[in-house]
Amino acid sequence: MKKFRVHHEGRNIIIFLSFLLLAVNVLVFLYTPNWLFAVTLVIAALLLCFVTYFFRNPVRILHINDRNMLIAPADGRVVVIEEVEETEFFHDKRLQVSIFMSPFNVHANWYPIEGNIVLSEHQKGRHMAAWLPKSSTENERSLVVIETADGEKIAVRQVAGAMARRIITYAKTNGKAHRNEHLGFIKFGSRVDMYLPLDTELFVSIGDRTKGNETIIGRLNKPFENKNKNN
Repeated sequence: MKKFRVHHEGRNIIIFLSFLLLAVNVLVFLYTPNWLFAVTLVIAALLLCFVTYFFRNPVRILHINDRNMLIAPADGRVVVIEEVEETEFFHDKRLQVSIFMSPFNVHANWYPIEGNIVLSEHQKGRHMAAWLPKSSTENERSLVVIETADGEKIAVRQVAGAMARRIITYAKTNGKAHRNEHLGFIKFGSRVDMYLPLDTELFVSIGDRTKGNETIIGRLNKPFENKNKNN
């Protein structure tokens, strides 16, 4: 049986909520009819269970030999696969793959590949629904750019949504991205975008379900493969 773990980002919230619900239920017990106390107690228990479940932190260790494999950075559903003009860092055409996370998904984010972190920055913005196309460029977001050992650069963007009011990014500029490590955490639903080279070989389609640090998204072409294609 797998051990249930709570992510450290949720511990203070769960403790605060527990004391708040306890205080509310004590007041309801003292000053209202028994049937109302019973209803309040059930609602409080369900709410506490949901919040605890939301902040679950499953152990996922992936062993993979191919360093060019791209692993899903988040749980959710693939909602976008398209060629776009990336205007914040690359300023060229990229293959965008977006994963939408519902409130019922694990909300920890993992590094999709190993390499050097050449950029990690946070930008303020709006809080539109995360599935809208404009959310990638107009919502509050964090951008992390990773350069692989072969010199390829990919970007991972954490995007806030209508419910997600806090994006947490552990990645630091000039740091290292390692497999099986968390890139960050998004609280209460949102999406994660990946911006990949156009010749990336994809293994997912729109509508596919992903599991962070488990599902293989695709594979970067190695430099010598690109040279062979050009010859």
